[in-house]
Amino acid sequence: MKPGIHPVYRPVVFRDKVGGLTFLTRSTLVPGRTTEWQDGTTHPVVDVEISSASHPFYTGQSRVMDTAGRVERFHRRYGTQHS
Repeated sequence: MKPGIHPVYRPVVFRDKVGGLTFLTRSTLVPGRTTEWQDGTTHPVVDVEISSASHPFYTGQSRVMDTAGRVERFHRRYGTQHS
């Protein structure tokens, strides 16, 4: 690797705002805030909007789309044309 051109790769804590999940991994992100991890060390922290703790696919709280209503509305608006 060429020296001086790569970003610093260091431990960073990612915290889900909604689900409350926190995990420590390595990243090149440079957040402004820090937090204390479970072992007492201080690491930079990145707040994320969604993770596996709050994503509907992983939590089983998926929403059902009303596709039948959309199709009917399309046919009312544009009509049905047969070739």
